[in-house]
Amino acid sequence: MNPTLKKKLARRSAIEPYIGHMKSEGKLRRNMLKGKIGDKINAILCVVGHNLRLLLAWIA
Repeated sequence: MNPTLKKKLARRSAIEPYIGHMKSEGKLRRNMLKGKIGDKINAILCVVGHNLRLLLAWIA
């Protein structure tokens, strides 16, 4: 396994718990956007929403 692949696998295992939380809490729903760009936009919007919820909880 080359270093680039190791780095990508480590990054995936770092974000996997967040994906699980978003799925279980019902925040990550079916993607209604079309194509690969839609998949990327949906993921980014889910992350932005998750970060905003964390910030609002921290402020409160």
